Amino acid sequence: MTNNQSKQLYRFLLVAGIVIIAFNLRPAITSVGPLIGIIRDDIGLSNWSAGILTSLPLVAFAVMSPAAPKLGNRFTNERMLLAGLILLFIGISVRSISVIALLFIGTLFVGLGIAMLNVLLPGVIKEKFPAKVGLMTSVYSTAMGIFAASASGLSIPFAQGLGLGWQLALLVWCMPAVLGMIVWIYLSKRDSPRDDADLKYVNVSDNRMWKSPLAWQVACYMGLQSFLFYVTISWLPEILHSNGLTMSMSGWMLSFTQFVGLPASFIVPVIADRLESQRSIVLVMGLCALGGYGGLLIGESIPAMVISIILIGITLSGTFALALAFLGMRARNARHAAELSGMAQSLGYTLAAVGPMFIGYLYDVTHQWTVPLITLIVVAILVMSFGMGAGRNRYVLD
Repeated sequence: MTNNQSKQLYRFLLVAGIVIIAFNLRPAITSVGPLIGIIRDDIGLSNWSAGILTSLPLVAFAVMSPAAPKLGNRFTNERMLLAGLILLFIGISVRSISVIALLFIGTLFVGLGIAMLNVLLPGVIKEKFPAKVGLMTSVYSTAMGIFAASASGLSIPFAQGLGLGWQLALLVWCMPAVLGMIVWIYLSKRDSPRDDADLKYVNVSDNRMWKSPLAWQVACYMGLQSFLFYVTISWLPEILHSNGLTMSMSGWMLSFTQFVGLPASFIVPVIADRLESQRSIVLVMGLCALGGYGGLLIGESIPAMVISIILIGITLSGTFALALAFLGMRARNARHAAELSGMAQSLGYTLAAVGPMFIGYLYDVTHQWTVPLITLIVVAILVMSFGMGAGRNRYVLD
């Protein structure tokens, strides 16, 4: 094989590897929600402990996110992406055994593995595709969204329709991890030396990123949009059910929310990459959020709910994709992108883990969805506010 052919193969596998990692970022989590009742009844969990199965990965995200860039600095991003896929594979495998302790241990490993992938991927894209951050972010955020929504919809058909049971229905999602491991074993061996002084190992005590106002604006944007996403994933079916839809229809509407946002997840980073300032996108996404959650607050008719769902779907996918794009656009190099990613996702998933519980508490206290929905509208305004700061054409650490 000639040197040119070798470079072309590497480039192809690099793009494929990024897409395959995107396939792995959500299914191990979104596949659990529909099966929680079955898992709970099968191994005798209480309701609160069953709920830990969805919140534990978010806690692992928050803990692992600050450490991942340090590990990437020391061992290279490529090798740590491979390590993240191995952790994910182990976690999914162990979690699929009908033993309570292994269920929770496996779930923790799933969270740690995905956190590693979440944090380091923006840095790899910034390093390998510095002129195409927006396009590559579009590709992987869209791929992630497709598999996340598909995993939610396929869990029950796999478990009951095909008679696999919850164990094999969860184990199925090992396959993308195995495929990713094969590709990234090759890519990690092809990793080139880092000559740029900016990419050398950053000392663990270096906390300049946490002192950057722009980094905090990006982190708060990422964190509060994560709050909206996980609250919506957790409580939207109940909100729609209280407005008169059946639980079955409410579940399908949740799936529709994720699918209807896929075009936004692809288009938003591409447009953002062409603009010096992304404030106009932030404003449009903010208005969609206000229209969506405000529509649920005031409209109980089917057409009003459908319009609200469409606006919410556009909001959640668009703001998430823009937040991912900010991680590369607001950083001068791959190392800064990884550090910013670690900071933003640490804060983001802390808020995401608290969000569903806080909104559920508000409903328990008020016995209505009015106050929780008003809270989501306030959070949407905060997302827009921090986004206006994060959307400025500046770099962190400048």
